[in-house]
Amino acid sequence: MTAATKRKHVIKEVLENFSMPSPDQTIVKVLGNSGSNLHEVITPSGERFLASLPVKFRKNIWIKRGDYVITEPIIEGDRVKGEIVRILYAQHIKEIKICKMWPKEFEAKVNEIEIVKETEKLKILNESVEGSEEDSDDDDLSDIFVNTNRPPEIFLSDSEEETSDEE
Repeated sequence: MTAATKRKHVIKEVLENFSMPSPDQTIVKVLGNSGSNLHEVITPSGERFLASLPVKFRKNIWIKRGDYVITEPIIEGDRVKGEIVRILYAQHIKEIKICKMWPKEFEAKVNEIEIVKETEKLKILNESVEGSEEDSDDDDLSDIFVNTNRPPEIFLSDSEEETSDEE
């Protein structure tokens, strides 16, 4: 099986084949990546541990901080106490909430995230409507992207440059 075919099947499995978590599986929130396909997660009860990403997901599915996943416990693990079984996307979370299996500790956080996303969408829509009503001015540079990865350039006046060159 080629890498592209494998990627296609893994993505299809993650997005389409969804089943509710079994009693031995836990819904956890990803706090960050610890390297070597290990992710620090937190349970609804507040316990933190490392969870490993299975080989079939590596380089095919990406997990970022704040995502929710389903893990199974690893008994023999000292540092790594769980293995990620499924990555939960928005439609999966909705199905789990409908079945009332979603942890109450995560409920408020998910609602806050959805509210923030909705308000951001409304702001963008309002700005686009206001922008289309106004006459566009070519001299206005306020909408140019500012690169925050570089420190701002400090421009010296001509007299300061001459004194620094003379020294």
